[in-house]
Amino acid sequence: MLDDRTAARRELDVVKNRLWDNRSNLAGWKSYLGHEPGAAELPEYAAAARRTDLSGLPPTWIGVGDIELFFNESRAYSQALTEAGVKTTLDIVPGAPHAFESLAAKTHLATDYKARAHAWLHDELGA
Repeated sequence: MLDDRTAARRELDVVKNRLWDNRSNLAGWKSYLGHEPGAAELPEYAAAARRTDLSGLPPTWIGVGDIELFFNESRAYSQALTEAGVKTTLDIVPGAPHAFESLAAKTHLATDYKARAHAWLHDELGA
């Protein structure tokens, strides 16, 4: 949940995303913000994708399935971070829905994904 404006896009309600769809997204953002998402103005740190200055942020790893609701906003945020000079890794998992690494935790797809995340953390933070 990087961009509240996704939840404000009512045309996305018809897309049948597994586990977390745009109706869930709307409920989440409304609960968090205390009002409808997509307003012209938000508190400065309310939505990461709305930040205009991303420079100086630490290295970032973003993992996302390509069939989940957050795919486009994750990809856009990754690009914005990269353009701001932030070392960014975008790990796209083909055919993976939201939370697949928990729902199908013992699959090769999930274990490989989690191993890449752990390796990135190890490389960035050291062990």
